[in-house]
Amino acid sequence: MHSPIRITALRRQPDITAALAELIIETVAHGGSVSFMHPLPEEKAVAFWENSLAAADRGERVVLGAYLGEELAGTVTLLLNCPDNQPHRAEIAKMMTRVSRRGQGIARSLLEAAEKIAAARGKTLLTLDTAEEEGAAGLYEKMQYEKAGLIPDFALKPHGGLTGTVLYYKRIG
Repeated sequence: MHSPIRITALRRQPDITAALAELIIETVAHGGSVSFMHPLPEEKAVAFWENSLAAADRGERVVLGAYLGEELAGTVTLLLNCPDNQPHRAEIAKMMTRVSRRGQGIARSLLEAAEKIAAARGKTLLTLDTAEEEGAAGLYEKMQYEKAGLIPDFALKPHGGLTGTVLYYKRIG
């Protein structure tokens, strides 16, 4: 029997930062296109999450963690600090699930929680992008996100070579 998935907003604490750093290093090592190249040094991963969690403390974003028991099995970030002319919009970013935990509903649970938080904060439009190759397009489409388009050769894949990015949006609330 699987442990239930527990979703919680993460705060800046050394153990949480370390777990997030481990997760992003694993994601990049397995080809996840989350803004970093492989190998991702631990110091760089820790610094990224320290900055991200500091932005969460300032109310600019919400970093959610999905736990199975005591294990941080996944994360997603809801970016709230959009420009002044976009107060109705938020962005989904840094969706990651541990390789050993994929296919267990973790990403879906994280996305549902992020959508509820966005709606509770008065957001009516969510946007996101995902890698054309090996991204989470299938999940986003199952969750009713609409494909807005593709930008070819947008970023380097973690192990090298270019990949496009697919842009998605969803009206909520």
